[in-house]
Amino acid sequence: MSVNVCTDQLVLALLPPERITSVTWLSRDRGTSLMAAEAGRVGVNYGMAEEVIREKPDLVIASPFSAPALRGMLKRLGYPMIEIGAANSFDEIRAFTRQVAAAVGEPARGEALIAEMDRKLAALARAPHATYRVAAWDRLGFGAGKGTLQGAIFEAAGAYNIAADPPTSGYGHPDAEVLLEAAPPLLIQGAPDVPQPSLGDDIEQHRVIRRFWTRQGRLLNIPQAYYVCGAPQVADVVEQLRDQMHTAAARTHAPLPFAGVRQ
Repeated sequence: MSVNVCTDQLVLALLPPERITSVTWLSRDRGTSLMAAEAGRVGVNYGMAEEVIREKPDLVIASPFSAPALRGMLKRLGYPMIEIGAANSFDEIRAFTRQVAAAVGEPARGEALIAEMDRKLAALARAPHATYRVAAWDRLGFGAGKGTLQGAIFEAAGAYNIAADPPTSGYGHPDAEVLLEAAPPLLIQGAPDVPQPSLGDDIEQHRVIRRFWTRQGRLLNIPQAYYVCGAPQVADVVEQLRDQMHTAAARTHAPLPFAGVRQ
């Protein structure tokens, strides 16, 4: 039984449905889960202690983000439980995949998932490629800093994220004027699969973004599910991002009209 959307990803990748009592209801959300289709084949839970008692799993797989009250109760009652941290690098994805695989008795399956990820990453590293100057910009503003999984994806894909440099490095929050001053040729946004409108739409669809990036084919999207939770499938989005950057760079030769201009 998994009680966190990130541990859901590993459990669903490692085990057949008949060995899973339930995963969290969030695992069926394509915006945050890479394994939404697989999650539809098993039961779901809402991280409640009553559900653990009713389902009687042999093992509960949690994370530091699972409900503290639930984790505390399971420890007091002696339920078998392991806790998996948040993966912010490819090395941590390898470590956490092995941890869960060992706990559920599927070390060979875990190694196969890691080997496939490493094969794809190694092929990308060997292939000649340009380094693309980009900015990570989404509903929260500038992002994908060093030490994050999103940042690791950018680096492996050949993207240099200027959000780590002045002037953007001082702005975690959205600031269109700073974005104009930085003038990155490409913008990369996380692509949430959410039908409901939100205030974040005003940031992602700012008129400056629409005029200079969206309409000129300079705006790229990668699914947030790939970097919200670390799983071996992350190599797929590295491939997608490199392909997107190559295509966008090929059709947008001219620099932005304000690039290099200082007031």
